[in-house]
Amino acid sequence: MKQTFSDMRITVIGAGQTGLALVRFLIERGATVTLSDRRPAEQIDGLDRLQGLPVHLDLGGHSPDCFARADLIAVSPGVPLSSEPLQHAIRHNVPLLGEIELAARECRAPILAVTGTNGKSTTTSLIGEIFQQWGKRIFVGGNLGTPLVEACAAQDWDYLAVELSSFQLETIDRFCPRYGLLLNLSEDHLDRYPDLDSYFAAKKRLFENMGPQQVAVLNGDDQRVVQLVSDVSCRRVFFSGSAHLNEGMARHGDELVWRWQGEETRFALAELQLKGAHNIENVMAAMIPALLEGCPAQVAWQAVCSFRGLQHRMNLVRELDGVCWYNDSKGTNVGSVLKSLAGLAAPVTLIAGGKDKGGAYGLLRPQLEARVTDLILLGEAAPRMERELAGATRIHRVADLREAVQLARQVTPANGAVLLSPACSSFDMFENFARRGEEFCRLVLQLDQEQAQ
Repeated sequence: MKQTFSDMRITVIGAGQTGLALVRFLIERGATVTLSDRRPAEQIDGLDRLQGLPVHLDLGGHSPDCFARADLIAVSPGVPLSSEPLQHAIRHNVPLLGEIELAARECRAPILAVTGTNGKSTTTSLIGEIFQQWGKRIFVGGNLGTPLVEACAAQDWDYLAVELSSFQLETIDRFCPRYGLLLNLSEDHLDRYPDLDSYFAAKKRLFENMGPQQVAVLNGDDQRVVQLVSDVSCRRVFFSGSAHLNEGMARHGDELVWRWQGEETRFALAELQLKGAHNIENVMAAMIPALLEGCPAQVAWQAVCSFRGLQHRMNLVRELDGVCWYNDSKGTNVGSVLKSLAGLAAPVTLIAGGKDKGGAYGLLRPQLEARVTDLILLGEAAPRMERELAGATRIHRVADLREAVQLARQVTPANGAVLLSPACSSFDMFENFARRGEEFCRLVLQLDQEQAQ
C-alpha cells in the first residue's frame, strides 16, 4: 500500500541520484518537499528531472530553517549523520530516515539485502541473474545504481535484490529483509567513521530487526563477520572457501558443495566464467538464498556460470604488445585491491590513488613486494600512499590519469599487466568510479593510435 505523507514538511538532504528519486517519491505521496544541497544548481547533475514538480530548492548551502521546521528529514546516503544540518535537526528532535527505510515500508516483495566491504555489487547482480533465469520478476538496485524507491512504482515484483552500503544502513529503523548477506569486513570509509568498530556497527544494523523467520547468509572464513553476528537472532547459513560445513555452501578443491537437510549437490568450478577466489565467494553467497527459496540447483548454477562480471571490476580492457590492461576502478579500498592483485602474476604495474578514505595503505606492502614492479600514484591520497609504501617497489607520482597510462606503457614489460585499482574513491578527480574507469578505458584504447601518429 502506498504510504501517505499528506501535510508533512519533509526535507531531502543530498541532491544525488537517490535524493532526486526521493523528492519525486515523497511528492507523489502528498508531502511538501524541500531539497537541500551544499552545491549550487549548476553543479548538480539531473536537477532538470524535477522540472514541473512542486519542490522548494535550498541549494548552495543548507538553511537551518529547512531542517529545524521539518517534520522529517529524508537522508541521502552520501550525507554523514555528523554533518551540521543533520546535527541541527537532531537537536530539534526531527526524525531522520533514509531512502531504504522509506522504500521498504511500501514494498511488498521479500527483500534480499547484500552488504559487506567488497563484492556487494557482483553478488547482488548474481542474485538478479539467478532469479531471472528461474523466471522470477526481481528488482536489482540500491547502492548498485537504481534507488529502491523506484521499485515502489510497480508492485508486481517477486523479489527485491538490494545492495546496501554502511551509509544506507545508518538511517534504517524497522527495515527487515528476508535475507541479509554479509560478505566480508575489512578497513574502509575511515574518512567517515571514527574507527573500525563504528563502521562494523553500521554493517551489523542489517540484522537488528531480523528474527527466526529471516536468514543471515555469512562468510564463515571471515572471523570479523563471524564475531560480529554471533548474537543475532535470525537463522545463520554460512559459506566457506576452505572449511567443511555440514550445512551450507563450501569449496572442496575444484568443486562447490551445497549441503542442506541431508542432501548434497556439487558444482564444477571449471564451468564458471568468473575467476578469482573472491568471485567464488560471491557465487556461493548469491546461490544460497535462491536454493533456500526453492530454485532448482542447476538453474542457479547455469545462471552464475553465464555471468561475465561487472563493468569496472577486473575487466580486461585490451592486450597490447603482450601487456594486459585491467580496469578495476571499482577497487575503492585496500581490501579490494588486495583481492585483485592476488589474481595476477608478476610483473604488475599498479595505478592507484584518488580521494583519501583513511585506509591503511601499508597493508598493500606484501603484495607490492611480491607482484608489483611499478606503483603509479595520482590524486589527493598520493603523498600519504607514497610515504606508507616507500621501499616496497618503484614508486612514481603523476598529475593525472593520462600521464599514468602513458607512464605505465613505458615501464611495463611484455608478459606483464597494468592494473587500475585505486584503493581510493574518485571524487577528487571524477564524479564517480564509473567515470574514472571509462576514462581509463578510453586512454588505454587510444595508445596504439597515439603511437601511429
